[in-house]
Amino acid sequence: MLIGLLAALAAAVAFGVAAVLQGLAVRRTAATPGVDPRLLVRLVRQPAFVATLALNALGFVLHLTALQSLPLFLVQAVIAASVAVTAVCAVVVLGTRLSRLEWAAVVTVCVGLALLAPSAQSSEAAATGSGLRWAIWAGVLAVAVGGALAGRLYGQAAAAGMGFAAGVGFGLVGLSARLLPDLSPATVVRDAAFYALVVAGAIAFLLYATAMQHGSVTTVTAVLVVPQTAVPAVLGVALLGDRVREGATPLAVAGFVLALAGATALSRLEAQPGGEAAIIAAAGSTDSPTSVEGG
Repeated sequence: MLIGLLAALAAAVAFGVAAVLQGLAVRRTAATPGVDPRLLVRLVRQPAFVATLALNALGFVLHLTALQSLPLFLVQAVIAASVAVTAVCAVVVLGTRLSRLEWAAVVTVCVGLALLAPSAQSSEAAATGSGLRWAIWAGVLAVAVGGALAGRLYGQAAAAGMGFAAGVGFGLVGLSARLLPDLSPATVVRDAAFYALVVAGAIAFLLYATAMQHGSVTTVTAVLVVPQTAVPAVLGVALLGDRVREGATPLAVAGFVLALAGATALSRLEAQPGGEAAIIAAAGSTDSPTSVEGG
């Protein structure tokens, strides 16, 4: 269980640093109307985005490793803490400053995780039939359609819609990974959950990148955090046998709520002298978020 927890924390660090780099790359790339898969091709020309892909790949492997021994509610809460990692990374690497509210949100996330971690009980892959896997595929289709429709909106509405769809997609990635009995190639290639995981991750990643072209990172991340964290956590307890230690339910609930609330609050805080705008400026980018409709 300790290895799983360390893997989840390392994944949060990788995703948190990747978020800063991805935001920079997206803002240096011309926006196009709607959801365009060719955006990823254009982004690959940005060195920052190449580093983003490498960090996300590392985080993905660590995420899968954590889910082999930990319940979804703990792993997804730790992954949500990547928002706090992004904020601290901006302070340490870019020399930016966080407001008191932002630091309070970071501390809240840490306290939540400190309460949540000891309450979790080790988990194993759940024995489920094909029904849940088909349901996940239906969810993947809904994410693709919902994200495409959101892409037809304008400005912050488009960013929020695509960000929410991306959050559901990333939540389906976690749910699919939890269904894998083990990570051996022979097992993985025969499991429909693995292919749902890959497709959901690709769609969510595209929607996330597109959403950041239509609105601020704070808007996108704020609507992404809750479905990415809460949806798989609830389904893990309801359908996959995720459990907390005996007598530790109040501790687990308090920890989960604090971690999620802190991550959401941190992502909602508008850029201050050390917030989003300063992160971009400190990294040498003078570009503002590009939007086709100027929103």
